[in-house]
Amino acid sequence: MNQSQASNSPDSGNFLSGKDQRPPVWVGHISLETNNFDLTLEFLKLIGMRLVTSSGSFAVLELRGGTHLVLRSVTESRTSEVSFDLMVEDLEAQHQDLVEHGYNPSAIHKGKIHRSFEVTEPGGNKIQFNSSHVVGIV
Repeated sequence: MNQSQASNSPDSGNFLSGKDQRPPVWVGHISLETNNFDLTLEFLKLIGMRLVTSSGSFAVLELRGGTHLVLRSVTESRTSEVSFDLMVEDLEAQHQDLVEHGYNPSAIHKGKIHRSFEVTEPGGNKIQFNSSHVVGIV
């Protein structure tokens, strides 16, 4: 590590010292495979993701902070928990919105850090929604 890298590392305490108080790294892309592409795409837009592009069997949606979810169509049916979770500002409102749109989310559970619930999207993937505990500007 050179001197410049060391002075901007999280351990140095300097990485948030400029005007931009956001952390200097973020998740770029996460991915989701579905055998029900159109309905999964509509679900992701319903929960608040912004469509960047879609080509029928491939789509990119944007989350807060610029993270992109890459959605891919697959032919085999699968039911699984995804390798990511989602945080929302108002967990109760998100839960209620899903109920009003015909989904069956679990009850909201209180954990050590988050309150959370799970819901299965149209392609069979179980997604966990968490209450936010963001620190500072993101």
